Amino acid sequence: MNLVLVGYRGTGKSAIARRLGDLLERRVVSLDEEIVRAAGQPIPAIVEAHGWSHFREREEAVCRELGGQDGLVIDCGGGVVEREANHASLRARGRVFWLRATPETIVGRIGGDKSRPSLTGTKSFTAEVEEVLQRRTPLYERVAHDTIDTDGRSLDDLAATIARRFRAAAPGSSR
Repeated sequence: MNLVLVGYRGTGKSAIARRLGDLLERRVVSLDEEIVRAAGQPIPAIVEAHGWSHFREREEAVCRELGGQDGLVIDCGGGVVEREANHASLRARGRVFWLRATPETIVGRIGGDKSRPSLTGTKSFTAEVEEVLQRRTPLYERVAHDTIDTDGRSLDDLAATIARRFRAAAPGSSR
């Protein structure tokens, strides 16, 4: 069974995934890094040259590939939930954990990061986070087996909690 992390950008997925890989002695795979590697260019360049739809198509293909494997810790990009096909791919052999944080926490963590392309193109960063979270929250709820609030918690505490819950989950169990 794979351990899958979903959530908005800035909720700690990448850092927690690395700690989980060590704790569970599993290979960690970043969905976004796999897309970048295959495309040979960073995400902002992919989006600028081809648009978000093209990026989501690449993401869906990588989800299908990784979802068919076993024994991974998969760190997903924040928008992976935008396509229903990804839900099935990630849940097929995976236990999905939604890492959740308040908009204020997210803005505080990633507000100065200029390497991430805008998701709305016109709003302030805070308004964008709030709008996208509102749209994606039902999608995260639908795909996740478990929800983990990351506000005010250390990465080690979060990784230990997720590892414990993952080990306790019976293979093939549903929410």
